Amino acid sequence: MPLVQTLFDLEKIDREKIAEPFLTPALREMYDGDLHFPAAPPDAASFSRVHKVADRPYVIANFVTTLDGTASFKIPGASSGSNISASNAADRFIMGLLRSSVDAIMVGANTIHDTGPAGLWIPHETYPDARDVFRDYRENVLILTTAAGEQELARRGAARLPSIEVKILTATGPIAPAAILDLLGSQFGVRRLLHEGGPTLFGEFLAANAVDEFFLTLSPQIAGRLPHTIRPGIVEGVEFLPATAPWFDLLTVKQSGPYLYLRYRRKP
Repeated sequence: MPLVQTLFDLEKIDREKIAEPFLTPALREMYDGDLHFPAAPPDAASFSRVHKVADRPYVIANFVTTLDGTASFKIPGASSGSNISASNAADRFIMGLLRSSVDAIMVGANTIHDTGPAGLWIPHETYPDARDVFRDYRENVLILTTAAGEQELARRGAARLPSIEVKILTATGPIAPAAILDLLGSQFGVRRLLHEGGPTLFGEFLAANAVDEFFLTLSPQIAGRLPHTIRPGIVEGVEFLPATAPWFDLLTVKQSGPYLYLRYRRKP
């Protein structure tokens, strides 16, 4: 039975021309449709010339926000995305589906901290009811994080999971998106990367023109803000001018009750 209802699908006609579906029958039923990704970023050649990266992965981002754009309440014990989504079942299923569809998952140390001790970045931990269909579909192989993030994952038992490898990146300052993508593509053969934030790291990737798709769950609540509170949106630490702001095309709209699930692809 579908977990979501498809309201709009820009690529449905194109996908019907594809002989082989991407998702398994069980996942297609739950997702109310198929899920295809391009083999490579449309600007891979120009990105390689600018950043000296041989062959960068296709980057997919996933976030949940309130209706007024809050991605985290930034309250101790209540900072994770689940406080925004209220652990909505369809949101967690899509999160698990995306994690199953990629070669690597990328999260920042602050995101690991905000998620709390119960979180692991693997599909069946995200949506246990689909454990078997996720396993039949695909398993993740790599989590890229900082040294602090690796320690947190180890404390939660990630090392005991046979489908997970944790890779540490170190640097004297912030790690450039190009360096992350170069390492993943050249050393690990990663062709699809899931970016799960946080907002600062996501902003850095947007500024580097290194985000190809963007999945957004709109949660039906209002968080609000006061002048002295910090409630980040999905992008922090960078800002764009009208001439340089990235634009995205809307690919799909799905619904479950009062929640909306949007998929965008960056305009060339």
